[in-house]
Amino acid sequence: MAQSSSPDHHLRQLHTHDLELGATEAIQKHYARHVVQARPVSQRKLDFEHNRPRWLREMMAEATGVFFYVFPGIAAVTAFTINKEDAAFGSLLQVGFAFAFGIAFAIITCASTSGGHFNPAITICFAVWQGFPWKKVPYYIFAQVFGAFIAGLLLMGMYWEQLSAYAEATRAAGDGVVFNGGAASVLCSFPSANQSLGYLFLIEFFVDSYIGIVIWSALDPANPFISPASAPFVIGLAYACMIWGFADVTISTNLARDLGTRIVAAIFYDGEAFSYKNYSWISILVNVPATLFATGYYELLMRDSLQKIGKGHAVHEGGEEGLTLHLTKTRQDIERGATTAIEKVGTNDYA
Repeated sequence: MAQSSSPDHHLRQLHTHDLELGATEAIQKHYARHVVQARPVSQRKLDFEHNRPRWLREMMAEATGVFFYVFPGIAAVTAFTINKEDAAFGSLLQVGFAFAFGIAFAIITCASTSGGHFNPAITICFAVWQGFPWKKVPYYIFAQVFGAFIAGLLLMGMYWEQLSAYAEATRAAGDGVVFNGGAASVLCSFPSANQSLGYLFLIEFFVDSYIGIVIWSALDPANPFISPASAPFVIGLAYACMIWGFADVTISTNLARDLGTRIVAAIFYDGEAFSYKNYSWISILVNVPATLFATGYYELLMRDSLQKIGKGHAVHEGGEEGLTLHLTKTRQDIERGATTAIEKVGTNDYA
């Protein structure tokens, strides 16, 4: 027993005598010896990936990302809606976290391929402010809506028995299925009876603007408080905060998420999914102008492009010469401003 616990025995277990380098290094070497070595990449695979259309990869990444974001969210909403009497099956806290982690997983999984827009409004804002090609905007938006549509279809397939029973119960009670809290509302949002369209418009505009500013600041490479590893969770929590803050009213937050699942609701629960209280135009369309406003606010009033250039994330359009001219002009402006301020102080003292 004494021999089995000796330091030399532990060294033999680790298959290394490099502990003087530190325990972390030794464990890493031990781990590396016990994992399957990566298989060499074949030329056939490289040729296949080279010939694969870039636009197809981007569309599939956007569709998959939206699916990863929407599916856990609407699944949590479904569990919460059809089991209101039993809190063990769902709560608004769980709904918020389902959307938040869904967004984080979507960015982690798919953003490296398509850029991780997952929202038509964000795609349009990238085209307006960041030079994203306009020719890609239509197929990005189509892919995003398609991802939400597939998420809605899959949810209906998985929850069909429970949702059918729930719909029968609400019909028997005289409420129908298309209303806030009805079977169709697990797919997309519907307003309550006492909510006016103007009220809903203002709420949606504010919520989408709030989320838009958080997204734009999290994606700003000059932001010292955000790392690439933390950005997915920061963006996801921004959505969750709005869900928690406006749980008793109606919000949509994403054109693709709402339109894709609303089409599914219309397929299973009739076209009233679009016509109910004339609300769908708010849930579908307000997201775009609100996000444009939010990102424009950040770009025009908060963006520091010089800091972005200084950290190596961008270059001046005139190259090094253009940047030098800008810095020279800026320094001259500061010197003139300081001289003017000193002159004013001296004049006031003599006065």
